[in-house]
Amino acid sequence: MPHERLNGIDLYWERSGEGPRLLFFNGSGSTIERMRPLLGMYEPHFDLLIHDQRGLGRTAIPSGPYTMADYAADAIALVDHLGWDSFRVIGVSFGGMVAQEFAVTVPDRIERLALLCTSPGGAGGASYPLHRLRTMDDAERARIGMTIMDTRFTPEWLAEHPSDRMFAEAMTAAGAAQPGSERERGEIEQLGARSTHDVWDRLGRIDCPVFIAAGRYDGIAPLANAEAMASRIPHAELHVYEGGHGFFAQDPAALPEVIDFLTR
Repeated sequence: MPHERLNGIDLYWERSGEGPRLLFFNGSGSTIERMRPLLGMYEPHFDLLIHDQRGLGRTAIPSGPYTMADYAADAIALVDHLGWDSFRVIGVSFGGMVAQEFAVTVPDRIERLALLCTSPGGAGGASYPLHRLRTMDDAERARIGMTIMDTRFTPEWLAEHPSDRMFAEAMTAAGAAQPGSERERGEIEQLGARSTHDVWDRLGRIDCPVFIAAGRYDGIAPLANAEAMASRIPHAELHVYEGGHGFFAQDPAALPEVIDFLTR
């Protein structure tokens, strides 16, 4: 799949599958390669479009600082390049933040919107400030990282629940960027943009059907933030699942229900 010079940067994107057009936004630090197992769940149902967001993967790492509007503008440039006038959108975690910024910017182009494990910012509540984890020592970062992933994930819980322990280890398996590397700079720039996310006062612009999905034990994007979003978006429905920030891999009901909503 190609690189394209879009919105002033070299953007890497992929398109696969058949069905309704679906634009997919990844989470913090996530690349197409890292998310292939999840993307494989959507490919049989959709004409799936995904790109490595600025600063990550095979997309360029331009000079910062980045803004949430930059991330939305990159995606708008991509769908314009492909001639997509209308389509469905899904965003996971940070991708849900970008999807919100995208949706309030071009609401007339979105047919359906799914927002998973994410927050609106502002008075509606912000997600956990992940940039602060970089200031912690390794032990503290590992401890807090587990409990914000799923608030049940204490050492005692994980010792008694082997499947949850395997899930937690898989979620943290990606290697950290080498200190001082361009990859690390891109991740830091993304976290900086994330820390400024706030669409709370603009959520009323979203006029399509919206599926908001939250994990009951999510310590990164707490359930209260999803409830706030649902109260603010005119045609939103809230679904709560048994799990944390990765509930879509923990609760077997989650992905089928998200896919069903998006294919309607």
